[in-house]
Amino acid sequence: MSEATPLMYGELASWFHLLTPPKDYVETAASHRELFETLSSKPVRTVLELGAGGGNNASHLKAWYQMTLTDRSPEMIATSRGLNPECEHVEGDMRSLRLGRTFDAVLIDDAISYMTTEQDVLAALTTARAHLEPGGVVVFAPDETAEEYVPATEHGGEDGEDRAMRYFSWDDVPVGTTVRTIYVYVLRDANGVRVEHEIHTFGLFPLATWETLIRRAGFEPHRRSVEHWQHPQTKQYIFAGVAKSGTKKVRARDPRIAI
Repeated sequence: MSEATPLMYGELASWFHLLTPPKDYVETAASHRELFETLSSKPVRTVLELGAGGGNNASHLKAWYQMTLTDRSPEMIATSRGLNPECEHVEGDMRSLRLGRTFDAVLIDDAISYMTTEQDVLAALTTARAHLEPGGVVVFAPDETAEEYVPATEHGGEDGEDRAMRYFSWDDVPVGTTVRTIYVYVLRDANGVRVEHEIHTFGLFPLATWETLIRRAGFEPHRRSVEHWQHPQTKQYIFAGVAKSGTKKVRARDPRIAI
């Protein structure tokens, strides 16, 4: 891939489920499933997840659907395989991946937050559209929208059987359509304690931009607001798009960015 892989999705991928455990995704997965079942024009049996990461959503959704999980990080694919060995896994970039087949629904969830330009977002949504027949549904949930953005700090972590992790994060000031979050990780195992840190950059777009890009990719847009998981005084938006028929295909980003 052309961009550097964050530590948490590369070198530290095996620690991922101590940063964000699968048990915390029960409600999120249920919300996504509700949108699939409500908006799809046909029964949903197969789901493609783009940017599946460690497979936390799939660990719950696989009870109802045949899941195909994709991520551009081979380390995250390995982490997800450990949690979801019965699911198909494919390594690839959500902006250019083409599997040559369609699914009943596509999930991107908060991985869409790593799309930092409108071109990136459109490319990811075009990938979703390429894997759906008319009436199929894509669901995604950026961490923030421009109208609701409030800088926040967060801390957490989990104990494992033979190691433990704690983290701290805080948000920077937005610049253009991006915002940076600084992460500090404290890792303890049989070798002792070490501290790592890194910066993640996320896209930050207004609601109107999201809906415009959903339409440009060939979808009829829908959205739902929920209480934000970090700061309850603001909203988080879950977006969905229903694939339209007779839609002109949008050219994908240069395929050389794919793994």
